[in-house]
Amino acid sequence: MRKLIAAVLALCLAFSLTACAGGGDETTAAPSSAAETTQAAEETTEAADTTEAAESTEAAAEVMTYEEYMAAQVDDLVTIQAYVQAKQSYYAEQGTATVYLQDEDGGYFAYDMACAEEDYDKLTEGTCIQVTGYKAEWSGEIEIMDGSFTFVEDAEPFVAEPVDLTEYLGTEELESYQNQKVSFTGLTVAASTDANGNEAAFLYNYDGSGTQGDDVYFNVSYNGETFSFLVESYLCDSSTEVYQAVEALEVGQTIDCEGFLYWYEGVNPHITSLTVVE
Repeated sequence: MRKLIAAVLALCLAFSLTACAGGGDETTAAPSSAAETTQAAEETTEAADTTEAAESTEAAAEVMTYEEYMAAQVDDLVTIQAYVQAKQSYYAEQGTATVYLQDEDGGYFAYDMACAEEDYDKLTEGTCIQVTGYKAEWSGEIEIMDGSFTFVEDAEPFVAEPVDLTEYLGTEELESYQNQKVSFTGLTVAASTDANGNEAAFLYNYDGSGTQGDDVYFNVSYNGETFSFLVESYLCDSSTEVYQAVEALEVGQTIDCEGFLYWYEGVNPHITSLTVVE
């Protein structure tokens, strides 16, 4: 664009010099010619910008595979097709929804995706949608920000089965399953310590500063390592079975659980189901 403007200025200067050298009739005609040239240049620039915008939109509409999505850089515009597995929250005042999505190859977390309230009600488990937004990372969590979506008509519903990742706890491989529906078995409930040094089987908020209705955190141990799990209150509030199951935990119990492999400075699963084994 800078080169185009320079060319236009040079052309305008040439017309001005010609006008000064010629007679009176030419002097009055030169400004009109220069203006027409400038207008033509502006129209050419606008056409080029429109073409670039159209090409960008077309590129964004090309649906990526999970592998292509993961290979994209942070802040890249991405488009994926996947199936709703759970709805975490809806903010009516800003018209946005946060949902867990999955296809046969991997999981996605669409955060604050533009969504009308009537469409949010249609985002039932297994529903296929196409999402376009920007790839983002927050404390290790890979997600899609500032997205919008459309329903994929006539798509067969897909509900993912949890994949057992117990043996991957404490390994680098675990992160590759981020945002998928997962399960863990044979975990031991370990003590959680609040900000005052008090121990308990669970805490409201990560440091014990909350009350019932807030996120519920609890620690589990496996193979000598301790991991922090939680029930995210937007996803499963205090009225749900899983929330109340965590409130009834005792240190030393053995549990199985399912949820979504959220990531926050390390593994931090959002648990949706919990069973005490012994």
